[in-house]
Amino acid sequence: MSDMTEFTSNLKQREQPKIPCQMEMEIDRISNLPGHIVDKILSLVTLRDAVRTSILSSKWRYKWVNLTSLVFDNQSVLVSSQDPTVIKNKMVKIVDHVLLLHNGPIHKFKLSHRDLQGVCDIDRWILFLSRGSVKEFILEIWKGQRYKLPSPLYLCDKLSHLELFNCLLQPPSLFNGFKMLTSLDLQHITMDQDVFDELIYKCPLLERLTLMNFEGFAHLKIHAPKLTFFDIGGVFEDVNFEKTLHLSTVSIGLYVNIGNDYELSLGTTSKLIKFFASLPSIQRLEIQSFFLKFLAVDMVPRRLSTPCMELNYLSLRINFNDFEESLAALCILRSSPNLLELEMLARPDEQTGPRAVMNNLHQEDFTNCFFNQLRFVKIVGIVGVAREMEFISFLLASSPILERMSVKPASHEGILELARELMRFKRASANCELIYLDP
Repeated sequence: MSDMTEFTSNLKQREQPKIPCQMEMEIDRISNLPGHIVDKILSLVTLRDAVRTSILSSKWRYKWVNLTSLVFDNQSVLVSSQDPTVIKNKMVKIVDHVLLLHNGPIHKFKLSHRDLQGVCDIDRWILFLSRGSVKEFILEIWKGQRYKLPSPLYLCDKLSHLELFNCLLQPPSLFNGFKMLTSLDLQHITMDQDVFDELIYKCPLLERLTLMNFEGFAHLKIHAPKLTFFDIGGVFEDVNFEKTLHLSTVSIGLYVNIGNDYELSLGTTSKLIKFFASLPSIQRLEIQSFFLKFLAVDMVPRRLSTPCMELNYLSLRINFNDFEESLAALCILRSSPNLLELEMLARPDEQTGPRAVMNNLHQEDFTNCFFNQLRFVKIVGIVGVAREMEFISFLLASSPILERMSVKPASHEGILELARELMRFKRASANCELIYLDP
């Protein structure tokens, strides 16, 4: 055996006894981590992985039972079977086991498994949570019919965040609201009109409200003095804001064309003026689907009575071929002197009712209006019709500090002619970059 081989062999022999010691030291380090470090580690992993830390050492065996956040989702609960009964039984067994061993307060409880239906066991878990101090409750039922929320949920008076998917809300008559609730997210839900009105009114601290695909009510009366964020998409007849002086971010989409098949009561006051009257602090506004058509039903003023001084981002889904919608868009633009970013998403002509009168915009509709703060414009889905090109020309000629305008047509048809015409438009900004994007 050579000297080098013998040295290497002896070295390996001398190193071998150190390995168990090193492992023991590593285990001791893990076992003796400060409590706040352990809590931070457990909060960053899934519930499944948190439970698995029990094998690290005897001191870690029951660390997870003190978790204040319990999340049961597809990452936390792995079910290989496709059998609904097997999935249900495993889910129930896991949740029951965790709640049985849990020690201390539960501040957040989330149940959102793609294969879970509204089983009666959820009633038991909600009853258990209602006896504690749960602050965040998230329930997403991805399959089956609407799950009727049990009465104990309405007793959770410490709730600050409530998120429901595919649920039926029928609170008891003595329900006095969620006095601590600041965030409410309701999607694919059903409730009566009076229930909705009372729910919003009895959440005085509400700051964030999301409503998507709802049934049972069509009049949206939003009485929320603290509200700053509102996101809605669905079928409704009207929306009224009351005391929403701090509302700064709004995304609103009406998922039905207001044609012959849609009942809509015409008013004597402009819907545009009425809509913006309670939004003095609006900073970011997204008007989606057919809501711009809704705003344009009644009289459209040239400008709003009170300008949107704080509005810096505006996104409009618009049918450029609809005369009223074009006037409504111009009204909002004229009333937004500090707009920084504009997005216009073209919607094809789908209006077939008697209001589809093709009037022409006049040159004066595009005069006496300058966007002295506008820097970025994005136009999407155009086909090159005259009304679309008028708007683009108007924006380029009225934005002296515009930095970039991107245009993305709906298809490849006629893109060369469209690109040539865009390049010929006069630009008020010498530094404006015109970007043409492929469909």
